[in-house]
Amino acid sequence: MSRTYKATGINLKTQALGESDKIVTILTREFGLIRAVAPGSRKHNSSLGGRSGMFVVNELLIAKGRSLDKITQAQTLKTYPGLAKDLGKLAASQYLAEIVLCEALSEQPQEELYDLFNEHLHRLEAVSSANLSGVLAHLAHGVFHLLALAGLTPQVQICCLSQHPLKPDFTDPNWQVGFSIPAGGTVSLEARERLRKEGEREMRAEGQRGRGAEEQGEINDQFPVPHAPSAMTPVASTDSAALASTRASGTSAMHWLPNAQTIVVHRQEIPVISCRLSAMELTLLQHLSQPEIMQIDGTRDHDWLSVEQILRQYAQYQLGRPIRSATLIDSYFAANHDATV
Repeated sequence: MSRTYKATGINLKTQALGESDKIVTILTREFGLIRAVAPGSRKHNSSLGGRSGMFVVNELLIAKGRSLDKITQAQTLKTYPGLAKDLGKLAASQYLAEIVLCEALSEQPQEELYDLFNEHLHRLEAVSSANLSGVLAHLAHGVFHLLALAGLTPQVQICCLSQHPLKPDFTDPNWQVGFSIPAGGTVSLEARERLRKEGEREMRAEGQRGRGAEEQGEINDQFPVPHAPSAMTPVASTDSAALASTRASGTSAMHWLPNAQTIVVHRQEIPVISCRLSAMELTLLQHLSQPEIMQIDGTRDHDWLSVEQILRQYAQYQLGRPIRSATLIDSYFAANHDATV
């Protein structure tokens, strides 16, 4: 078996190793996620120096090792220099890379994920640096598509409770819809309120039935019924010793077993509302499933910032870990917002 193999991949993460080496985490088309040493890449005149940088696409020749593979040759196919020139774009790219690192598998082809990630890096690089909402929009678009590829997209077209389609109402300035992260998407506030009221009615009815049963029990204690064949089933004892024992104690030799059915009522759980969306925010979320970002009149930076934060919380919940690069997004857009006010 050959001790070397070829792969085409994009660098997602680097880590210093020793005095002059790097460990590079690479998403490859052919083998998914791999970690390999780039020997001497931290030296000034190393041929692997630039090729081991972030978001560089290389054609690689890799030698297998006991614990870590080693990059022996690298030919650069594509770079994204525009990302490094803008802090917002770079932070958004690292944000997407963190999601890719959570989703990618090792030792399996990852062509779809590889192509999708490169496509969204290309779109981010093409956005004007002065267009803050454009960077946020392309970041949210990329997050939504990555979640979709993993089968984790939130439900934004219909209500998670009623399964009815949701249509934003721009004629009502106070119109809102709920978003529940545990429930997996949007929730009609009217449907949630109906469910809450139904639950309250059922609890009151059960309380009344419980009090009625207690009162009936008190009546039966005062006036015991010796035999109720419709609710009880007699079972004769066939054990002579048990029969003698019951005669000696003066008790009946018949055992009465309940024959009533137990009814289990399953109530639909009332979802927790994580946040409330305006008509514009829901519209933006619903359009993220499209291949391209649609231009919607009246969209503000605040709307895209809200959509990104909703998707961030949802992605962190689904992936089970925080997205660390999100703090860079917060810092960058807060600073730029203050500068433009």
